[in-house]
Amino acid sequence: MRGRDGRARNKALVFSPDGKLVAFYAKMRPFTAGGESQHYVAGEHPKVFKWADCTVSPFICYDLRFPEIFREVVAAHRPEVFAVIANFPEKRIQHWVTLLQARAIENQAYVVGVNRIGADPYYNYGGRSRIISPQGDIIADAGMREGSINATLDLAGLRQYRQGLPFLEDLGIWSR
Repeated sequence: MRGRDGRARNKALVFSPDGKLVAFYAKMRPFTAGGESQHYVAGEHPKVFKWADCTVSPFICYDLRFPEIFREVVAAHRPEVFAVIANFPEKRIQHWVTLLQARAIENQAYVVGVNRIGADPYYNYGGRSRIISPQGDIIADAGMREGSINATLDLAGLRQYRQGLPFLEDLGIWSR
């Protein structure tokens, strides 16, 4: 999508069930090795939105490799869920799997990772869409096939877990 300045950005759009735009996020780290930085302008800030009684923060693909942008949003908003939309090819699928778990553990949050499946002229994409618990457990895995996955997220349990192990409170210690 093009921004108000006319420059293209890779955006994730979130719509409500009745079709209203709830939030949008512009990818903060264009994939330079794939030429994205020649065509897309980087987004400036992570985003959060409320979904029912949950705070969600979306990210796009290559952003997953940059824990500092996840920490930026966690320090300010404490989202309970990260949604990551991606195109990780099979040759880097283990990176995808490991990084999803790392972001969940380090941010004490659920991570919903939606990865492409299929092929293009350059790569095969193996899927592995997953839902990861704040402890890093895989609670749903689509495997290497098309389909949908779901899980019940225990937000009350997550909030209790964060209170019992308040690791996120130490994020502000660096600025003291």
